[in-house]
Amino acid sequence: MITDPMLRLNEELVNRIRAHGVECYPHECCGALLGRDAESVREVLDLLPLENRHGASPRNRFTILPDDFRHAEKVARERGLDPVGWYHSHPDHPALPSEFDRAHAWPWYSYVIVSVEQRQPGQVTSWRLAEDRARFMPERMEIAARTRV
Repeated sequence: MITDPMLRLNEELVNRIRAHGVECYPHECCGALLGRDAESVREVLDLLPLENRHGASPRNRFTILPDDFRHAEKVARERGLDPVGWYHSHPDHPALPSEFDRAHAWPWYSYVIVSVEQRQPGQVTSWRLAEDRARFMPERMEIAARTRV
């Protein structure tokens, strides 16, 4: 794994993630990050909002089913991109990964989390799961005025 990974996305995409979090509040929103992965920079060029499939507790959990994953791969391929990660919101909680997030994450992907406090979007962070799946590591984010294609 890259020792100092970075995720690059533009302000419009960050605002769409924030808006999706507000729209789904008080439940967690979720979606796919579509883009390209290079040696040191992963660039997000589009988003694919998904339905939170966690039936028991969508307020503080999100689930992406295998069909959602396949759909994200198909849409990404149609757009000439790859699924490079996933995003979700934390209603009324910090933008820090939970133990549930860690237990259900996959190494390599970026995980963007937006905090939504009382319907107001807050901090946006990004994380990558360690190869041994023991912990999340912070991922630097670069929010550009617009993304290069």
